[in-house]
Amino acid sequence: MSTTIDVPESSNTKGKTILLGGPARPGGWKKGIAILDFILRLGAVAAALGAAATMGMSDQTLPFFTQFFQFEASYDSFTTFQFFVISMALVAGYLVLSLPFSIVAIIRPHATGPRLFLIILDTVFLTLATSSGASAAAIVYLAHNGNQDTNWLAICNQFGDFCAQTSGAVVSSFVTVVILVVLIVMSALALGRH
Repeated sequence: MSTTIDVPESSNTKGKTILLGGPARPGGWKKGIAILDFILRLGAVAAALGAAATMGMSDQTLPFFTQFFQFEASYDSFTTFQFFVISMALVAGYLVLSLPFSIVAIIRPHATGPRLFLIILDTVFLTLATSSGASAAAIVYLAHNGNQDTNWLAICNQFGDFCAQTSGAVVSSFVTVVILVVLIVMSALALGRH
């Protein structure tokens, strides 16, 4: 009894490298980056929508002596917060519309067109998210600390709920910014290495 198996040499394998463990998967690490890109985009959609919704619903009313005379703090009292809500809604809308392009990058991981398109638009909307988040952060800072030089008083002692909501919205916008930066770096890596 012999345990050896004779395998004749095939003419179509001459001069080719035979991979152990089966054929190579098409896409490889680029497909993994594309899948991670899609997942991060979903997270960025949630963060941007959360930021816009939280800021848009920030409202607090304090009664003063009577029911008819009240102090109110609302996002629409500040044009910076209005800009923030509109900007983060636009960023969320863009991220939702970019999901099909991310799916194309998963299906065709070596295609450069969808990745180049995404990296350009990601950069544009990163700029929009950063500017709106930074401007809202400046107003939230003034609300918390005030400014003694200009006699602006801190309002967060009286409007604690309003300040907590606006602070949470700003943090959520910066989560969106960080995710967009990671998406741009990943797309650049996938485009740069062939």
